[in-house]
Amino acid sequence: MNEYWCSSLIACHKFLKSNKFLPHENIEIPISKTFTDIRPWVKYGWEMVLITHEIIKRNNSLNHANKDKFLENYEENCRRILSKNSWHPQTLQSYLDSSRKLQISSNFDKWVSLHKPFLEVIEFIKQAASEKIKIGIISTKGKLFTSKIVNKIEISPEFIFGYESGSKVEIISKLSKELEILAFIEDRRKTLENVNNNRAINKIPCFLAEWGYLKKTDKINLPKTIKLLKLKNLKDILAN
Repeated sequence: MNEYWCSSLIACHKFLKSNKFLPHENIEIPISKTFTDIRPWVKYGWEMVLITHEIIKRNNSLNHANKDKFLENYEENCRRILSKNSWHPQTLQSYLDSSRKLQISSNFDKWVSLHKPFLEVIEFIKQAASEKIKIGIISTKGKLFTSKIVNKIEISPEFIFGYESGSKVEIISKLSKELEILAFIEDRRKTLENVNNNRAINKIPCFLAEWGYLKKTDKINLPKTIKLLKLKNLKDILAN
C-alpha cells in the first residue's frame, strides 16, 4: 500500500504534468485514507495514478466525503476521468513504471523498504520449495519490479508474472496446460469468480486471501468453490 501511494505520487508530480496542482508541491504526503479505502476496487496499476491525482488535485478532489459516491460507479468514473483529461491507461502505467525506475536508481533500499511482506507467506513459499512444489507469483506490478522485491526478501518462486503477461485468468489457463495447479490464492474476489466461470480451469481450488485488499462485502456469501483463507491457515494447503 505504501509503495503504491508513494510511487503514484511521484508519477503524478514528475511525469503526469497535470495543471490541477503545482509540480513543486510536496510529494512526501502521508498515505491518504481515501486511497487505502479505494485500493480494493483497483484492478490495474494505472488506476492508482489516476486515483492519486484525483485525491491531491486542488479543486473538487476525491475525499472521504465523496468517496462512496465515486465507488458506486468505480469503473465508469475511471473511464470518465481518463476521457476528461485525454489520458490513456498505457500512458499512466508507463508513468508508474518510470516512477519506480527513478526510485530504484536513486535509492533502491528506500523503495524496497516500502514493501512489508507477510512472514507467513515467505515461510509458505520456502516450505513449498522444500517439498518440491512450484510456486508462481502473479503481480499487478511489472515483472522487473516484482523480481527485485522477491530477490530482496530472499524467496525463489519458479514463476514470476507481471502485468505484461496478460490477465491472471489467461496466465493460469496457460499454466494449467502444462502443470497441475494445486491452489490459486488471490485477494480479488472477481478474479477468483472469473476462474470459476472458465470451464478450462474451474476445477482449480481457489482461495480468497483474507490478508489482502478486500472490500467489506467480499467475504459475504462466498460460493462453495472459493474458500476464505487466513494467514495462519496458509501452511495447511501444503498438507492437503
